[in-house]
Amino acid sequence: MINRCRSHLAKLSLVVLTSLCAFTTSNVLAQAFPNKPVRLIVTYPPGGSSDLMGRLMAKKLSELWGQPVIVENKGGAAGSIGMDFAARQAPDGYSFVLGNFGPALVNPLMSKVSYNMEKDFIPISLTASGPNVLVVPANSPYKSLQELLDAAKAKPNALNFGTSGPGSMSHIATEMIMRQSGVQMTNVPYKGGGLALVDLMAGQIDFIVSDALPAAEHIKSGKLRPLAITSGSRTPLVPGVPTFSEGGLPGFVALTWWGVFLPAATPKDIQDKYYTSLVKVMGDPEIKERFAAMGVQAQATTPEEFKAYLAAENARYSKLIVENKIKAD
Repeated sequence: MINRCRSHLAKLSLVVLTSLCAFTTSNVLAQAFPNKPVRLIVTYPPGGSSDLMGRLMAKKLSELWGQPVIVENKGGAAGSIGMDFAARQAPDGYSFVLGNFGPALVNPLMSKVSYNMEKDFIPISLTASGPNVLVVPANSPYKSLQELLDAAKAKPNALNFGTSGPGSMSHIATEMIMRQSGVQMTNVPYKGGGLALVDLMAGQIDFIVSDALPAAEHIKSGKLRPLAITSGSRTPLVPGVPTFSEGGLPGFVALTWWGVFLPAATPKDIQDKYYTSLVKVMGDPEIKERFAAMGVQAQATTPEEFKAYLAAENARYSKLIVENKIKAD
């Protein structure tokens, strides 16, 4: 009997010791992370909004962690190449990706991609979101969104709108406008928003729903006239410009967003480290100011809030893409 008790106590002690060691090891690993350089994968080439945001975030994370955070640009296929690359990295926290509306949401809905957002990634935090603005040439006859929609109703498909290509926010937002207002207009796809803006100012197309920052520069110079913004409220980046709701399309909101994703199977302790770090970084006054200058709002959400946001966005845009038969080139 005594021997049996001793054996039981020995087994119990071993279980407790094993659990304690596992707990201690887990904590040590979390506290030690990172102990070498970390890669931030940006899914677009250098110079764009995603790249600029990524470099600002990398700088602040590097200061916080005491380790270099190196931006690695993996552009191509509207961001899908970068997401595929990120999905294939080791789930050890030393690689993460700044995904956005295009490659993380729209691309998988429009075409067959080599990654699965639900199976290959863990969403950590929404980090930024920003509106787009509908602009026309300065000499356009349209002074308001309602005037433009009235003209489109009077002559279906007579108005031409520029886009950055199938599935871009400029394309998706205009499809939403047509769907909600019941008008038909003609899509003129470009290989980038900058090229579309050039043709818009030259009078080759009638309007475009553009990223707020590049449009704001031409609005200030007097070359473009803004008619409405896609956010729920007005923005100081283009002061005085009404929202789509104010312009006649109630409830219309279409934001471009960015968020941090880790490869699937990344340990929970490291996920938590990323979340708490992003809360600090995205709340930094310099980050908030620099992001605002780019026309977006810096923010941080919990992983659960980010998952819910992604689910809502997926439900909304998947219906639009399927019903309008929007496909990638």
